[in-house]
Amino acid sequence: MNRITKKIAPLVFLVFTFWSLFPVRAQEKLVSKGHIPILGWYSIPPDQATVARYKEMKEAGFDISFSFLGSPEDVQKTLDAAHQAGIKIVISCPELKSQTEIIVKRFMKHPALAGYFLRDEPPVEGFADLGNWARKVNAVDPEHFCYVNLFPNYATPAQLGAADYRDYVSRFAKEVPLHFLSFDSYPLTSAEGVYVKWHQNLEIFSGEAKKAGKPFWGFAQSILFDNLHEDPSLATMRVQMFTNLAYGAQGLQYFTYWQPVSPAEDFRGGPITLDGKRSTVYDHIKTLNQEIKNLSGVFYGSKVRLLQYTGKQIPLGTMRLTKLPEPLRLLETAGKSALVSVLENENQRFIVIVNMDYKEKMSLTLLGDDSLKRVLKDGSIVPASVYANTIDVEAGDMVVYTY
Repeated sequence: MNRITKKIAPLVFLVFTFWSLFPVRAQEKLVSKGHIPILGWYSIPPDQATVARYKEMKEAGFDISFSFLGSPEDVQKTLDAAHQAGIKIVISCPELKSQTEIIVKRFMKHPALAGYFLRDEPPVEGFADLGNWARKVNAVDPEHFCYVNLFPNYATPAQLGAADYRDYVSRFAKEVPLHFLSFDSYPLTSAEGVYVKWHQNLEIFSGEAKKAGKPFWGFAQSILFDNLHEDPSLATMRVQMFTNLAYGAQGLQYFTYWQPVSPAEDFRGGPITLDGKRSTVYDHIKTLNQEIKNLSGVFYGSKVRLLQYTGKQIPLGTMRLTKLPEPLRLLETAGKSALVSVLENENQRFIVIVNMDYKEKMSLTLLGDDSLKRVLKDGSIVPASVYANTIDVEAGDMVVYTY
């Protein structure tokens, strides 16, 4: 043994002995059996449907792509490219309606198939036809879902074809046999801020989905259109997605991924621009999607046990928080509106607190008993007591606790 080794060996022995007496505790982490699927609308045009493009989409945290594809040949090309990138596809083509059995049999065993697009925002008068179409698809392929997306509650009675929104959703759930229910709502307007009926929309839709025994999927706006909505930012997309999740959503969707061209609407600033370049929205979505997937153990398969609000004013159609969840002794939000949701997942319960203000941070004061732990954005779990009693919740952001 040389001189250097002789000097170091006793030191190594002492260090090893010290750490063997005080073993390092492994970091507690969330466990999940899956994750919430994330879909992008107007994802990749057929002429851009390459493996590289779908890999780029996958890197941003998407699981499912949906675009209006055209011919069965476009569908085949899209599925093949997406499969190599690990993305699933909701397929659409005119022949799906006119040659349902032929098209379904052709693509039902493709590993990249997620489901079949039937229609967006149908009125009540279209429900019977959609129900028959869905049953025809399901008779051939019961494994993959049929996709229909419903109006939000700010649609007019003439658009809905129903007396009110609850009747519209309830009738759809009964008449059209789908795996899940989906609706779009883009509630952040440049003039009003948060649209007054957004939370009421979530209350009605999630309630009707629960009655029907089906999960629901929600949206976030990720592109500027109509000059009425807020520019998409990390905060605006967080507040939409985290609110959907707090209401129990089991699927998330962005409108849109690729910037579409429309003679009727002025689309600007999508994650992928018209010339195929990334915008900063792409990076924000990538950040947000990673946060959502890190927290899969909170949201995937969860059941809502409480949905109430704090603040000087609570949203239309919602309930005020009057009794604190079991482990809490104090919860204050300095007058700001916050959504407090209690979710049950397997044998764990989670408290999700969403700052409904997407422009300013919220001061949250929270005290609980020794069983209360905080779930961090990377999925790790620490005692709540390691944080100060009062913390800042960033604009549109959320904090999660478990007990």
